[in-house]
Amino acid sequence: MGAWGYKALESDEGLDVVAFLREFMEQHKESNQLTLSEIVQAMKQQGFFGKTLEDIDFFYDISALALAELYSQYLNTGTIYGQESKDEQIQWVVDESSLTFILRYLQDIRDEVPDQHGSREIVELWQESKSWPEWQSNLAYLIQTVEQAINRLPQ
Repeated sequence: MGAWGYKALESDEGLDVVAFLREFMEQHKESNQLTLSEIVQAMKQQGFFGKTLEDIDFFYDISALALAELYSQYLNTGTIYGQESKDEQIQWVVDESSLTFILRYLQDIRDEVPDQHGSREIVELWQESKSWPEWQSNLAYLIQTVEQAINRLPQ
C-alpha cells in the first residue's frame, strides 16, 4: 500500500479510483451528470469491487472508501476531486441501491467482517499505524455521510 495519509484518496489505490472516475467522466462528457449506479457497475466490471460483498479484498475496501470520500467531497464543495472550478459543474445522481452498496462496504470494514483468512487486511494495516484514530474517525464520518444521503432521498 502506497499511502501518504489516512484517507483512501491519499493512497495509490485511491488515486486509481480517481483515474477511473476521470476516464468515466471523459467517456460520458456529453452529460453533466454522474450516475452513481453506472459508476458502481462500471467499477465492478473493471475489478474495483468483487462480484458479491462476501468477496473481501484490500483493493475493494479502498475503492469503496475512495468513492465515499469523492462523494463526500462533492457534497461539501460541489466539485469532484481535481476539478479545476465549479464552472465544470457535474451533478452526482444517486440512488438508494448504490448508496446502500457503498454503506455496506463501509460498515463491513468498521465491523471488521473477516475475509477467507479470518481478518480484514485494511483494518489490520491501519490498527498497526499511528494514524489509526484518524483513520477510524474518517471511516465513521464517511458512514454518517452516506447514511444521511440515503435518509435525504425522496421516499
